[in-house]
Amino acid sequence: MTAPPNGRSPRRTLAATVSMALAAAGTLVAVALAPEAHAAGVPAPSPVGISGRGAAVPFKEQEAEYAATNGTLIGPDRLYGHLPSEASGRQAVTLDAPGEYVEFTLTAPANAMSFRYSLPDNAAGTGRDASLDLKIDGNQLKSVPVTSKYGWYYGGYPFNNNPGDSNPHHFYDETRTLLGSTLPAGTKVRLQVSSTSASPTFTIDLADFEQVGAPIGKPSGALDVVSDFGADPTGAADSTAKIQAAVDAGKAQGRAVYIPQGTFQVRDHIVVDQVTLAGAGPWYSVLTGRDPVNRAKAVGVYGKYANQGGSRNVTLKDFAILGDIRERVDDDQVNAIGGALSNSTVDNVWLQHTKCGAWMDGPMDNFTIKNSRILDQTADGVNFHMGVTNSTVTNTFVRNTGDDGLAMWAENIPNVKNKFTYNTVILPILANNVVTYGGKDITISDNVMADTVTNGGGLHVANRYPGVNSGQGTAVSGTTTAARNTLIRAGNNDYNWQFGVGAVWFSGLNEALDATVNITDTEILDSSYAAIMNIEGATKGLHFENVRIDGAGTYALQIQAPGNASFTNVTATHIAQSNPVHNCVGSGFVITRGSGNSGWYADPPACTGTWPDPKWTNGGVPGGGPTTPPTDPPTDPPTDPTLNLAKGRPVTETSHTDVYPATKAVDGDAGTYWESANNAFPQSLTVDLGAAQAVKRLVLKLPPAAAWATRTQTLSVLGSTDNSSFTTLKPSAGYTFNPSSGNTATISLGGTATRYLRVTVTGNTGWPAAQLSELEAYTG
Repeated sequence: MTAPPNGRSPRRTLAATVSMALAAAGTLVAVALAPEAHAAGVPAPSPVGISGRGAAVPFKEQEAEYAATNGTLIGPDRLYGHLPSEASGRQAVTLDAPGEYVEFTLTAPANAMSFRYSLPDNAAGTGRDASLDLKIDGNQLKSVPVTSKYGWYYGGYPFNNNPGDSNPHHFYDETRTLLGSTLPAGTKVRLQVSSTSASPTFTIDLADFEQVGAPIGKPSGALDVVSDFGADPTGAADSTAKIQAAVDAGKAQGRAVYIPQGTFQVRDHIVVDQVTLAGAGPWYSVLTGRDPVNRAKAVGVYGKYANQGGSRNVTLKDFAILGDIRERVDDDQVNAIGGALSNSTVDNVWLQHTKCGAWMDGPMDNFTIKNSRILDQTADGVNFHMGVTNSTVTNTFVRNTGDDGLAMWAENIPNVKNKFTYNTVILPILANNVVTYGGKDITISDNVMADTVTNGGGLHVANRYPGVNSGQGTAVSGTTTAARNTLIRAGNNDYNWQFGVGAVWFSGLNEALDATVNITDTEILDSSYAAIMNIEGATKGLHFENVRIDGAGTYALQIQAPGNASFTNVTATHIAQSNPVHNCVGSGFVITRGSGNSGWYADPPACTGTWPDPKWTNGGVPGGGPTTPPTDPPTDPPTDPTLNLAKGRPVTETSHTDVYPATKAVDGDAGTYWESANNAFPQSLTVDLGAAQAVKRLVLKLPPAAAWATRTQTLSVLGSTDNSSFTTLKPSAGYTFNPSSGNTATISLGGTATRYLRVTVTGNTGWPAAQLSELEAYTG
């Protein structure tokens, strides 16, 4: 957690020393082979690419421990303060001599990569700079700068940069680079040490490879921060005032503001209200910077604070904020995004090296972050703080936060009906992957949470932290829905308590948690300690249904407070302790057992007075593990009814004209469009949704600009499960598109299971062709 302006920061302290006995799964070393060496990584489930859950990321991820290398494997190890404990899968490869390398083989074409790594700190605690050679099929492409200046924290919360203090942590960072051209599948991409003079070691965790699209052009009618306002795309000059002037003009004139390709130095907040700020894409348009004198000022895009009236109707999209925050000072407002932003959207942004990706101070309503990446923060990834309502984070990838990955904190003002859905949250260095502190009718569903490092769990629901209580209406209330989540290696030791925290855990510290909490259709895999835990005060109203627990370092259930819970179709296997339940509150915690349960219940439970050392199985099965990540959730996950199923999906067409292909109709941008060949009706567009879906609503769009005159298109909707035999879902009819009402037509359907969705146009009163800027499909 981190504090609002002039707010009080809750305090998490860490013990000065760390000690525990590890039950080792085995000792691993690098294995050298000729002519090529490979790491001997323990197979462990990956949090990336799990079917139907987590963020749909644009990259293919490869772990260093499974790559070709002549370096040394480290891990698996989950002990806080050890270098592999903060690596994905708790394993990595260390290179410590010139000529040592990690080499990845592309599984798909790519023109860009990012990689996660760690260098040692320097004696002053300010970090060191070095470089790694990047080789393509054995040929030198470039040297890539790497640094440790954004890592290595010490001492107790909120930590410091003094290497003489205890508890070193936050070891890893990420960097990114374009590869200059599209490399085909099968290309070998090598990171190699050329010298150890600048850094004695280089530890490689993983690499992400992707195909980055061409820069997005300036929208029609938009203001340009460079050509219209003189911002410096080289980053040499401070562009804060010029970008702010462009944003203010955009609001006044009702025009979008465009950030072209370039790196722009920004030393303070850009304050936005009733404006769109759009870039050429997060690989091309970058805001970065920090005030050289007042270090409490740094790059950020903020709404006005709520006590200033807040901001509304803001869109931030297609750019990156790459900050320069190297310490944690909770009172400093050095977050990438902040303030109050109602009826606003953040879409396809890359947020890195700031304090928080987004710390939102309400009251505010209807705010969405989607399709984004949040990396390497010193505190939370996102925090919906006090009075945030009807707001969402969805399809967002979060890794290496210094505190909670995704959090809601209802301090003094209720948080209501917020959602965290379809996100992947990995490696919070402190606290939880996903948490709600208080809140009414909260949804946390279809997420993947992995590799909790310390003092937290994967999923946490709690009446904890200041200002969370029923007297102010901020406590957990209504129905909390946690459905279709996958947790991998979640939970870890809390060094204040000196025992493990469960992968899924509940707390009634401030007052009893007494609400309906439904945990359904969920996998809890290879938990570091207990799979499920409650503690502090009391927890009532918990319901577990269709939950699979596979692998727990200690217990399936760790009961440390009174309350009640029901369990139906909950199964547990590979639990380290022979008695799967630890419960010293006895009948104070009432368990109601439905049908279909196995492996997690015992009567009497254990109550030992001591906590056992965990047995970390590194894959869900003691002594080994699956060789592939879990790809078969316990149920077919239903689709979020607010999720556009057609966005980014494969699409075909009967024809297109000029530079208006069918892909423009599923790119999420209403300003681009598909246009068929002229004077050649009928014309069709067919979208592959990837799986049969009960589509109940289509939204068809044309560009909203007033330059488009009102027109009526005659069209029908057809569906198929095999792309061969189509049935009519909606017979042919005329649909009017009027710019004054958004140039949108909505079509209700019956929910017939459909994978291939086809719109066939037979007439258009405005132009002799079929035209669509967006075809959106929803299940609700």
